[in-house]
Formats: sequence, C-alpha cells, structure tokens
Amino acid sequence: MNRILVIRLGALGDFVQSFGPFAAIRAHHPEARITLLTTRPFAALAERAPWFDAVLVDGRPAWWNALGLLRLSRMLREFDFVYDLQTSARSSRYFRLAGRPRWSGIARGCSHPHANPRRDAMHTRERQREQLEMAGITAFPSPALDWLADRPTVALPDRTALLVPGAAPHRPRKRWPAERFGALAARLARSGYAPVVVGTRAEAPLAATIQAACPGALDLTGRTAIADLAGLAARSRLAVGNDTGPMHLAAVVGCPCLVLFSAESDPALTAPRGPDGSWPKLLRVDDLATLTVDRVADALA
Repeated sequence: MNRILVIRLGALGDFVQSFGPFAAIRAHHPEARITLLTTRPFAALAERAPWFDAVLVDGRPAWWNALGLLRLSRMLREFDFVYDLQTSARSSRYFRLAGRPRWSGIARGCSHPHANPRRDAMHTRERQREQLEMAGITAFPSPALDWLADRPTVALPDRTALLVPGAAPHRPRKRWPAERFGALAARLARSGYAPVVVGTRAEAPLAATIQAACPGALDLTGRTAIADLAGLAARSRLAVGNDTGPMHLAAVVGCPCLVLFSAESDPALTAPRGPDGSWPKLLRVDDLATLTVDRVADALA
C-alpha cells in the first residue's frame, strides 16, 4: 500500500486525541505516502506535523452539491487504503464516494470494520487504538510532539497559570461562569502565579470579565494560533479550563491540568489525556453554575 489516506475532520479536541493514531499509522507505513483529509481550521497544524506527506482540505459539500461531491469523489479515489478516524455518518458516506477501497472504520461493507458494538461507550483514545488494532496495526509509539511544544510563542511571565474560560458557543452549559474564573485568577495571583487567559477573539468578553476581578491577568484571546496554544501550555505551570479543545492541547504537551465538566459531556468518553495516556485532574458537576471557586482552588492545591 503506497497511498494512504487518513480522515480526521475535527473538532480540535478530537483532532488532538488522534495524535497517537497518526503516529501509529506513520510507523506502520514508513515508506507510504500518507495524506490527511481534514477541515480548514486544522490544516495549518497538520502541515507542521511529522506524520503526513500532504494535507487535503474537505470543503464538506452539501449532499445536493453534485459538482462538489464529484470533486470530493475524485480526490478520494486516489488512495489504496483509508483510515477513517472520524467515523461519523458523513465520513462513512465517503466510503462509497471513494469507490469502496480498503477501509478501516465503520462504513457498512468496509474491509476492516471496527467491529465492537460497544465502541461508542469507549474513550476516544482506546476506541481509536482498538480500531487500528483490528486493521492490523500492533505498534503504538508515543507521538513526537517537539514540533508542537517548541513552537515560538509570545513571552510569558514566570509561573504562568493558563485560564481557558471558553467552550463551544452553542453549548453554554459547558462553561464555568467567567466571574468565577476572575475570582480564581485573583487567588492565583495572590499565590504568586501569573494568570494568562487564552481563547478565540469571540471570547474576549470573558477575558475582560476576568481582568475586572484580576487586573494583572494577561489577555491573549484572539492572539494565538492553535499551535501557539500548545507552546504556551508547554511553558505554563498549570492550566484550568472547561471541556474544550485548548485543554486537550495543554494536556497532550504535559501541562498539569484541571478540567471542568458539566453534565453536557462525559469525561469517561472525551476527557483530555496526557502524552502517555494519563488522565488530568477532573471536576464534574451537573451544572457548572453550582461549582464554587473554593472547590476549584482546593482541587488545584
């Protein structure tokens, strides 16, 4: 097999959880030309990674867009084997668009199915590993992350504590109130830490709320690319945040993390994991509005 395609479209946390599988596929096919199919937000990150020879961007054409589907079909038909790590209804349809090549995933009729009826009850890390084992991959080396953690970033103060107050905008219940992040930032500052707030440009109001309670907090919202976040986390003493993509990056580069979960997501299935598979500290309550600053501070202590 000389032409390998890996499908991983997103979101950020899921993409980060696939670093181990990416490394295993590369190790199993050292001489192959390996291409990643992903979505635009992750293309630049993937192009810097050591596991791929090329990166393709999936425009996700609508199913009524005949011309877009034809282009996608032509793209997919160039490969001898496909590892579908997205394993969604959409990516499973790509099996037919690709002309039914040799395929690892859950597409009906594929050559190497992940044939575990309980796969949806597994954490992403173990689920993907088992899928690759069923496709014949037996070695799972630790993914090299120096290309990520060593990325030059903005200068950080000593004893940085990263704060990640955002989360998917369509899932507000995944967010601990910004006012409590602010109170936590003030406590951290009194303990000698330097709070640094990260997130997207749209999350700048959250940073402003935190700075109102802790004027010394540094606001980097909207000022970092995905790879920059990993570099920041690698240089930080700790990170506290909601169940969101940047916390996955922080965990995978080895930053000590405290991740806050509500009933909106299950850490047994989706929690960030360290570079060796270790679990970060977790706090889970049904409603994050009931989670006190004292309890979070105690968990950090």
